Amino acid sequence: MEAITYVDGEWLEGNPPLLGARTHATWLSSIVFDGARAFEGVTPDLDLHCERVVRSALAFGLKPTLTAEQIHKLALEGTGRFPVDSELYIRPMFWAEEGWVDPDPDSTRFAITIYVSPLPAPTGLSVCLSTRRRPAPDMAPTDAKASCLYPNASRALREAAGRGFDNAVVRDPLNNVAELATANLFIAKDGVVYTPVPNGTFLNGVTRQRVISLLREDNIEVNERTVTVPELEQADEMFSSGNHGKVQPIIRYEDRDMQAGPLYKRARELYWEFAHR
Repeated sequence: MEAITYVDGEWLEGNPPLLGARTHATWLSSIVFDGARAFEGVTPDLDLHCERVVRSALAFGLKPTLTAEQIHKLALEGTGRFPVDSELYIRPMFWAEEGWVDPDPDSTRFAITIYVSPLPAPTGLSVCLSTRRRPAPDMAPTDAKASCLYPNASRALREAAGRGFDNAVVRDPLNNVAELATANLFIAKDGVVYTPVPNGTFLNGVTRQRVISLLREDNIEVNERTVTVPELEQADEMFSSGNHGKVQPIIRYEDRDMQAGPLYKRARELYWEFAHR
């Protein structure tokens, strides 16, 4: 079994069709989601991901049909249908079925899909600076994990791949560093970790928040502040955090080769210890 989806009160195998041609989410993108992980028998911060998908739905003007606690219970039920050592992606979603331009909240539907998705090995990412930027809060629904935000991330990834890179650094509207196209970004300099302060242009990731708290509990200084592009060129280390790959080293920025450094290694070690606690 590679994938299961819970919708309308039952679990279905595979990839069941959920959206029709007239579904509001199909043509006007009124759909939000979240992503969590199951691996090595653990589901770190699953509850926080379930809470966030509810907040995203509310930010979109939808009416969540399940509580975060109910979604959490379903997610655990679904992961229990796979072998305990499976590496899984857990994706709850809310979307509007009806509406004109504004979605009809009373038409909100829910599904959760769980599927096999191996964690990427921490062999190191190469990243470049993208020409794409994250929108300001008054330009797009940046307070939600919304599907409509991802085509621009896709363009940044396509641009990076065309240049021979794995991912891309995306800037905010003021040309400061926001994040990677698909993950939050950390740099280290002289033993201190820095990460762009959430300014409304990108999501304050669940894994990002966890990594920050774990490093600080380990007496490692972490500064959330504006990060400029020139600082990337001077960083001793760079690494990312996100649900797909958790904590990953960056070993190349533009034409500069880098190493997986001690602060990255400690961040990953602390995260794995937390996940298994």
